[in-house]
Amino acid sequence: MSTTHTETAAHGHDDHHDDGPVSHSTFKGYMTGFVLAVILTAIPFWLVMGKVLANTHTTSLVILGFAAVQIVVHMIYFLHMDAKSESGWNMLALIFTIVLVVITLAGSLWVMYHMNTNMMPMSVHDMKNMP
Repeated sequence: MSTTHTETAAHGHDDHHDDGPVSHSTFKGYMTGFVLAVILTAIPFWLVMGKVLANTHTTSLVILGFAAVQIVVHMIYFLHMDAKSESGWNMLALIFTIVLVVITLAGSLWVMYHMNTNMMPMSVHDMKNMP
């Protein structure tokens, strides 16, 4: 017995449109992400406004840590990125972007540090005689 496409689709046996595991968002997922984002924003705000940590360098590092965690929260809960989405291409593109940003930032900081270190010192007298 032969069935047509419309009969197959009507009975729910249409295998031609199998999209695989698709991430469907839920209200609970969005609220979880929102609450985590608010907490990850409120804690650094409190650390700075309350001057909880005496050392500003420590405070800066803690804030950067919270920022990194918040990026991950946004990627998971709002952008729906994981190792399985788009057959891993999203994750590969993210890793490539992170590598490029790290290389660019590290190279820029390295160049600026060495340019500052290797510049000839100038006195106020030398500055007045410049054209």
